[in-house]
Amino acid sequence: MQLHKRDVVAAATSLLDDYGLADLSMRRLARELQVSPGALYWHFANKQQLLGAVADHVLAPVGRPSGDWPSRIGALCRQVRDALLSHTDGAELVSASFAAAESTVMADVVGQLTDAAAEAGVPATNAELTARTVVYYVLGFTVDEQSRRQWDAAGADLPDASLLTDDQDTRFDFGVRLLIDGILARREQRV
Repeated sequence: MQLHKRDVVAAATSLLDDYGLADLSMRRLARELQVSPGALYWHFANKQQLLGAVADHVLAPVGRPSGDWPSRIGALCRQVRDALLSHTDGAELVSASFAAAESTVMADVVGQLTDAAAEAGVPATNAELTARTVVYYVLGFTVDEQSRRQWDAAGADLPDASLLTDDQDTRFDFGVRLLIDGILARREQRV
């Protein structure tokens, strides 16, 4: 049986969901696919490239929302968060792939957010920084949310446990709205 790139990504995503990012190794993946670890390197030069492909697979549902710039930013943030939450350690995986510039989907998300910031009136010199700030919020919020869920599932007694019972969607949307308000304020200052 010939091993295809899509099969490697699907198996890696399954291992991610079953065991988490910490236990997603090339050796474990090779065992799962019943191949030697070297066979994986035919498709991916290194683990970072593999994780980037898995990140893109996780983010596949993220689209290109329409509407005015605040609506697009809000919709894009929610789509990314929903995609991250649909996989164990999704936010941690995508955050690492984003930092290593291995995710083409995240590059597209930054591009969409940069366009929205420019449309909002953010100077071109700060439009991408604005986009990245929004991405950092989404990734950070979702990493925290997934970590709290894991600790809660393990029965940990967390400080500020009320955050676990609060409506996470409302908390997330509050932060996105705060960012949009900040973009509006910076636009008005033209700084």
